[in-house]
Amino acid sequence: MIQEALHIRTAPHLHRPESTPVIMRRLCFSLLPVCVFSAYLFGVAAILLLLTALFFSLGTEWFFNRLQSKASTLGDYSAVVTAILFALTLPPGLPLWMAAVGSAVSIAAGKLVFGGLGQNPFNPSLVGRAFLLAAFPGAMTRWQEPQADFFAVPAATLTLPFLRPQYDGLTAATALASQKFEGQTADSWLLLSGQVSGSLGETSFALIAVCGSYLAFKGLSNWRIPASILMSVALCGFVSHQIDPVRYADFLFQLLSGGLALGAFFLATDPVTSPLTHKGMFVYGIFIGFVTFLIRSYGGLPEGVMYAILLGNACTPLINRFTENRVYGS
Repeated sequence: MIQEALHIRTAPHLHRPESTPVIMRRLCFSLLPVCVFSAYLFGVAAILLLLTALFFSLGTEWFFNRLQSKASTLGDYSAVVTAILFALTLPPGLPLWMAAVGSAVSIAAGKLVFGGLGQNPFNPSLVGRAFLLAAFPGAMTRWQEPQADFFAVPAATLTLPFLRPQYDGLTAATALASQKFEGQTADSWLLLSGQVSGSLGETSFALIAVCGSYLAFKGLSNWRIPASILMSVALCGFVSHQIDPVRYADFLFQLLSGGLALGAFFLATDPVTSPLTHKGMFVYGIFIGFVTFLIRSYGGLPEGVMYAILLGNACTPLINRFTENRVYGS
């Protein structure tokens, strides 16, 4: 009589059917409506930025794989997700060569230098954006109005490397910049629908919230992080507006404007750089929301989501340590 061998394996014994490539592909699909809407608002310039980010992100990852004689990691789609998120944080009139440099930095300095996917302490897309904001602050703070001509390309887009970009008359301030420096707030409907100037993927709060909610519904992100970020910003905005309604915008404007939606639903929820415990996720989200409000209200920049998330990433190991679940009997 033949007996089957007993196989002993370590936990976990149950696995979800989704692999890393499947999860990353779903992330790409969830971001597709945001990319299409950015092309609708800003025309060919948005498409060129997205394609540039994709090409140089994938090219950088391929180059490092060859340099280290490693098997290709392009098939896990993580570089594609990084490229799309990075492009969505850029102003539509940014010169393409700057987008190329930022894409390479996102992959090389944001992910590969730490050992690759799953080992990076900071969100790679935001590492690339932070580098561009430090290296090219002028270009990174020039914004384009939504344009009627789909095929019109801003003069700055095709600027050759290391030459000064030439901006046309379509440049405009973002809603946050207008509120911070001029005391003017945009209409809530415009912010909700996205008919305002800003980065490629930060204009329409409603669209980003729907796409981000799909991720949470599918279990690809944890709802606690965006919920705590949004509640924290809303609470800070409500209290400050009650104290001084002239200086501080109301909580609805704080929620709908800038890159808060993209940051809360897509950037802060990166499972590699966010806490593991439920309590830690709430602490992490509240921290990001509070720092975002502080930078917006008292910092030199009108927006603070990027730096708040990067600081949250840096605090994640500490948050994990103090919110870890106690082992029974300890």
